[in-house]
Amino acid sequence: MARYQCPECPYVYDEDLGDETHGIPARTAWQDVDPEFWCPDCGTVPKADFVPGS
Repeated sequence: MARYQCPECPYVYDEDLGDETHGIPARTAWQDVDPEFWCPDCGTVPKADFVPGS
């Protein structure tokens, strides 16, 4: 599974882990995350602007 990085802060969405704190269960593919998702750490970056991470 893949990881996606916020380009403005250290937040990384990892598909294997999801983001339980924000209601996204583990093993949720990035394409299945709500299109209205914004970075939960900095709050300034929408899902569409995240970049593939390593």
